[in-house]
Amino acid sequence: MKVLLFGASGMVGQGVLRECLLDPRVESVLSVGRSATGQRAEKLQEVLQRDLADLAGLEDRLRGYDACFFCLGVSSAGMSEADYRHVTYDLTVAVGQTLARLNPGMTFVYVSGAGTDSTEHGRSMWARVKGQTENALLRMPFKGAYMFRPGIIQPLHGIRSKTRAYRVGYALVWPFIPLLKAISPNSITTTVRVGRAMIRVAAEGASSHLLGTREINELGR
Repeated sequence: MKVLLFGASGMVGQGVLRECLLDPRVESVLSVGRSATGQRAEKLQEVLQRDLADLAGLEDRLRGYDACFFCLGVSSAGMSEADYRHVTYDLTVAVGQTLARLNPGMTFVYVSGAGTDSTEHGRSMWARVKGQTENALLRMPFKGAYMFRPGIIQPLHGIRSKTRAYRVGYALVWPFIPLLKAISPNSITTTVRVGRAMIRVAAEGASSHLLGTREINELGR
């Protein structure tokens, strides 16, 4: 399959890119983002685009893809709802609408988060906005759209988050990960399992369009 990958320089995106490059089912990967991945591989191409909400100039390069793995995301900490909605909902929906038009046979996989609010009316701002984004994507005419809702993601193979607060948090949690896996295995996944699960969903589909940590781990084993 041919894969479009948004957010390949982030922690989740790095993991997904690694698995795509290793998996023989993935014929080629086009990374679209504001930052270079720093990776070199025969089946990887990159496009640097400052405004990801405006893909008009890239449409010819975005046709003919089987799957999109959308791993872009920001922390809502310190952001107003309007600003967070702009960089989360507006950007994702703009990309989704473009790709649905160019690739109606595409499978779109979106990295959301545990606790996302599908009703769009809960008290948590980030959860409402993520829910709005998920619902908008599910209404688009893709072959399939799947919302990944992981909880804690353990970065493997030297992958690190670009967000300082997340790096500090992972450093503090790291010694307790074996215990956490033992007592609550469905609260934690890894960058490897997220990447493998995305590829499997794109290749085979899944029984649900909303996939939590348990389902991600099962698909990514």
